[in-house]
Amino acid sequence: MKIIPTGMVGCLLVALTACASTGGVSSSGTTSAPSPDTHAATELTSCGLPLRVTSSPRRAISMEQNATEIMLTLGLADRMAGTAYRTDPVLDELKRDYDKVPVLAAQYPGREALLAAAPDFVYSMRASAYAPDAGGTRQDLAGLGVPAYLSFNDCEDRALIPASVSFDAIFAEIGDIAKIFAVEERGQRVVADQRRRLDAAKTAADTGKEVKLMWYYSGTKTPAIAGRGGLPDTISTLLGAENAFSDITRQWAESDWETIVERDPDVIVLADLTRGGDGDSAETKKAFLRSDPVASKLTAVKNDRFIIVPGSAMDPSIKSVSAVEQVSKGLQDLDG
Repeated sequence: MKIIPTGMVGCLLVALTACASTGGVSSSGTTSAPSPDTHAATELTSCGLPLRVTSSPRRAISMEQNATEIMLTLGLADRMAGTAYRTDPVLDELKRDYDKVPVLAAQYPGREALLAAAPDFVYSMRASAYAPDAGGTRQDLAGLGVPAYLSFNDCEDRALIPASVSFDAIFAEIGDIAKIFAVEERGQRVVADQRRRLDAAKTAADTGKEVKLMWYYSGTKTPAIAGRGGLPDTISTLLGAENAFSDITRQWAESDWETIVERDPDVIVLADLTRGGDGDSAETKKAFLRSDPVASKLTAVKNDRFIIVPGSAMDPSIKSVSAVEQVSKGLQDLDG
């Protein structure tokens, strides 16, 4: 079974990401952030590196969409000098604010383009944004007086990535960004709303029935499926279900249909992607599953037991709770 490196879902191939995204995210109030202030310096550790922000950023840059949507949900559009790497349609409730922010590059801006925007803070949920041939390393940016934050789930040092994704870690990251921008109260409201929705989805899915899920991200000949430790594995456990491939020791891996048929999952969770690759959209996946001589033997395929989730929602982000809600509702609908 081929391993896909952690943090590559939603970015399996840097040149081919364009996933679909839907789902509700509460903006928890007005979309305008307070004017920047000169609050005391914020000191954090981000993926093993010290990060010091001396005042609330006024010219922040988000390097990819999940970081962008966290910032927009916190009402920070007016504090952003640029964004990049939009892989999905922006959430409807964030589109107006998104349109205010300059787009620096279709994918990652290079170091020169990044610095030309005169950033005072950079944020990404992908280590690849800080590659030397992308925006430059975080150490390099810090040396230029530009603090750079990296999400907990994709550290450059893979040993620092937690063994499993937790919602507490996602909420803590939202809190970090809120603290850096001195919008802690806004951050607390966003997290409180996410926790409320998370608890409601968990309660609604608690049917007492055992169900085995397979999370199918992309590909047909060698399908990418969720293993242990990633967000799909966490959601499965949270909803009282079993990840059929939790014995795979990495978050994502490529499998084969003979192995999948042996496991015969009860339900297949389909990532819906818009990038147009092999087995990307949910409907393309369904068509393949029903026509392939091996995959069509799966009980879930025969009984049309599918749940559809936007591909980007399978990564830790502001949309993660939406993924829980969608799977919870899907399980309820399937079990009647």
